[in-house]
Amino acid sequence: MIPPLLSVHEARVLGVLVEKQRTVPDTYPLTLNALVAGCNQKSSRDPVLTLSDTDVQEALDGLKHRSLAIETSGGRVMHYAHNAERALTLPSQSVALMGALLLRGPQTAGELRINTERMHRFADISTVEAFLNELAEREAGALVAELPRTPGTRETRWMQLLSEAAPAMESAANAAPAPGVDVAALADEVAMLRDEVAALRLEMEALKRERSS
Repeated sequence: MIPPLLSVHEARVLGVLVEKQRTVPDTYPLTLNALVAGCNQKSSRDPVLTLSDTDVQEALDGLKHRSLAIETSGGRVMHYAHNAERALTLPSQSVALMGALLLRGPQTAGELRINTERMHRFADISTVEAFLNELAEREAGALVAELPRTPGTRETRWMQLLSEAAPAMESAANAAPAPGVDVAALADEVAMLRDEVAALRLEMEALKRERSS
């Protein structure tokens, strides 16, 4: 099955649930208040968002509809956890990478190794790259894509395709190219990524219609 396309708010909530499961296990699953605080963090977030309780609750409802989040009762308030491993059929290492990409935007394999250290400790960059390649080549639909190398850099960056928020595509399309850059090839790459996201959106709408009929 092609994975569902998430809104910006849904992507942020899912990323926070993935992150907090590993970094604060004593307080996981999370309450709504803890989720709101995690979504609105100013550190380790790109972009920085300001979500209300209602925004987060609506995002949770969307994630639950897609089986990407679950609700548990305990004490006086509800708690929430992610279900990404089962819903997307991914190993925990890949879920950690997806969480970092959802929260921080496009990153190199080296940056991902550092930024996922508290969620999963990868042995080396080549291990990170191996899991990224698996995510990009999934038969059920790619969840990440490798972006064109920018001038003056040694590593390419990777972006997630699970969310409709794809700032890397827009920045790549709108940025002024440096001398010597193959503009046509860059435009083709951006168009291909945009088509993949559009296909995911169409598939999601088709699935919604099937469920409602």
